[in-house]
Amino acid sequence: MTSRDITIAEYFLDRLASLGVDHVFGVPGDYNLAFLDKVMEHPRIGWVGNANELGAAYAADGYARVRGIGALLTTFGVGELSAINGVAGSYAEYVPVVHLVIGPSTAAERTGALVHHTAGDGDFERFARAQRSVSAAMATVTRADAAERIDRALVAALREKRPVYLRMASDVALAPIPAPVRPLPREGRFFPVDPVSVERFADAAGRTLAGARSVTVLADFLVDRFGAREALAELLDTGGLPFATLCMGKTVADESRSTSLGVYSGAFGDQRIRRTVEDADVLIRAGVRLTDTTSGGFSHRIDPGRGIDLQPESAFVDGTEYPGVPLGVALSALTGVVAGKPLVDAFTGGAGDSAAGASASAISATGASATAASAAGPSPRPDEPLTQSYLWPRIARSIHEGQTVVAEQGTSYFGLSTQRFPAGSRFIGQPLWGSIGYSLPALLGAQLASPGHRCLLVIGDGSAQMTAQELGTIGRYGLTPVIVLVNNAGYTVERAIHGPEAAYNDIARWDWQRLPAALGVRDALCLSADTPAGLDHALAAADEATDRLVLLEVHTGTHDAPGLLRDIVAGMSGRNGES
Repeated sequence: MTSRDITIAEYFLDRLASLGVDHVFGVPGDYNLAFLDKVMEHPRIGWVGNANELGAAYAADGYARVRGIGALLTTFGVGELSAINGVAGSYAEYVPVVHLVIGPSTAAERTGALVHHTAGDGDFERFARAQRSVSAAMATVTRADAAERIDRALVAALREKRPVYLRMASDVALAPIPAPVRPLPREGRFFPVDPVSVERFADAAGRTLAGARSVTVLADFLVDRFGAREALAELLDTGGLPFATLCMGKTVADESRSTSLGVYSGAFGDQRIRRTVEDADVLIRAGVRLTDTTSGGFSHRIDPGRGIDLQPESAFVDGTEYPGVPLGVALSALTGVVAGKPLVDAFTGGAGDSAAGASASAISATGASATAASAAGPSPRPDEPLTQSYLWPRIARSIHEGQTVVAEQGTSYFGLSTQRFPAGSRFIGQPLWGSIGYSLPALLGAQLASPGHRCLLVIGDGSAQMTAQELGTIGRYGLTPVIVLVNNAGYTVERAIHGPEAAYNDIARWDWQRLPAALGVRDALCLSADTPAGLDHALAAADEATDRLVLLEVHTGTHDAPGLLRDIVAGMSGRNGES
């Protein structure tokens, strides 16, 4: 090695660090141990050793949702296949995770040696083929072209917002390579912008908006994934437009705004929100993907050929595509249209002419009057059994500005998704892939990605049993989140779908109060509540214990579930029975 050379492992880690990654998740295995030495020596990246590879993949996903990119390190074969379910969830939900697999030596591959963690047939590409369907880009890193292949994969992860897969032999990781001299391209340079197409889009959008009596914005998770939060906020602030989100896009816009309607869920959500969204003369859809669990079981009444639809690479007006108008650019152009600015000012932040402001306010008036408010039912007695109708609004009131909230798929996700969150908060869940157990390791990743901010997890007892061992990892790294565990004696969401009394929806009864200590979490504060008064007291105690991990076990009825979840699963169970 020359004085300017580093190892390929160090090159890879330096590139990750340049993108804002300061933690790598995974599990050690003999093939990756020498690589791990380089991780431990790196000045900017820390190693997070998980209980298993699936938990590591979930944690990298949670980390990437906060930081914009995450990293996962596994060993060949057994390790990477253990992680593949977590990687698949990242692929489905547009989460950029860099998955690096360290395998047997180059000599072993060349000779087809029957080494461990292989299928014993000399085929060293077998497991890479399994990863192909859940990776936006793949490469086997060699000594000859390591820099090019690593950089190409990282750029693909940033551009596509999906996982990428890199494999290298154990000896390749330690081979010399020149240090990088040029930075990787960052946000905003991946999708080409066609100025002519942008101008045509703005003209078409302006004509459509000019004749509208009501305009509503519907935003979803792709706004977050493709870095368009600020552009969306500028449009909403400039136009005073009423807006809703899908539950998968909850918190992509500030829900404390007076024009926030809440979460749109098709036929099963608040009917005022539904009318404002579906009956708008012009519906602006920003990064929207309508799935069964977010659209009320496809009960939405939204014509894809009408209105303004903004996707990652193109914009559409009444079904006409304008390529070369990426999501953030399209939102900025619409801001200029709504404010009456010249098009150039939409991209330079110029003051422009705000003569259209009164028109924008008039457009938004109908929607703003329909802002959803939680229906206030009768207050329960402090000592009566705790119900989910009290649980979810009470947890929502305990959320702080800027807090990241992770919710498990099922009662936790749908119970919290309809509650209004404070400014700056972030909501993380997995409603499309829906792999139960995801949220506990995702909390680990999100908390490490948010130093100085205490995260909150809400998870059911059935889901928590899937990945509970990562509680030990959370404690091992000295993290102090609040974990609310809803103990309702089994898989409540499955009971709601089918088999409410079936034995297959039962689970083992765990002693949750003793679990953190058994998993090595020192000085955890373990609380329990089964009444409204008990919940109020426990949440107050959790809020004060900022230097300790808090596990708050709350008990609700076995069949108690949020109304939105019941409505959606009723529609889903009907489709599951279709031939």
